[in-house]
Amino acid sequence: MRHLLLSLCLSLGALFAHAEVININNAELDTLVKSGVPIIDIRLQSEWEETGIVSGSKLLTFFDERGRHDAAAWLEKVKPFAKPDEPVIVICRTGNRTKPVSQFLSQQAGYSRVYNVKSGIKDWIANGGPVVPAAQSIAACRAAKTC
Repeated sequence: MRHLLLSLCLSLGALFAHAEVININNAELDTLVKSGVPIIDIRLQSEWEETGIVSGSKLLTFFDERGRHDAAAWLEKVKPFAKPDEPVIVICRTGNRTKPVSQFLSQQAGYSRVYNVKSGIKDWIANGGPVVPAAQSIAACRAAKTC
């Protein structure tokens, strides 16, 4: 009986457990992107245009210019290319905005493995990480109404 209760408690605990956010550096970002893990760039359009983007990034602004957001609407745009049971990378300018977004994905949206680029795209670029112009990706996501 005691083993049954212990098993039941462990099973219930697993159901309610949340994955932790994994902070990654540039080398880890490079490896994950090359292995096909989707990357979501949550910055503003003006920021994508200013610096370019990591190739293959999904452009999904989370916070607007005033810091407001609609997490539920944003999450609906994420789901077609990043499922909760699959890993996903989140990037912003310096890593500050991705902290709460990564926690939201992990703790409230049920994503099992969320990688937070801890120093953002500014550090990626400063350390020689490649970027591509954002214009084509912006046009594509605007046409599809996904960014």
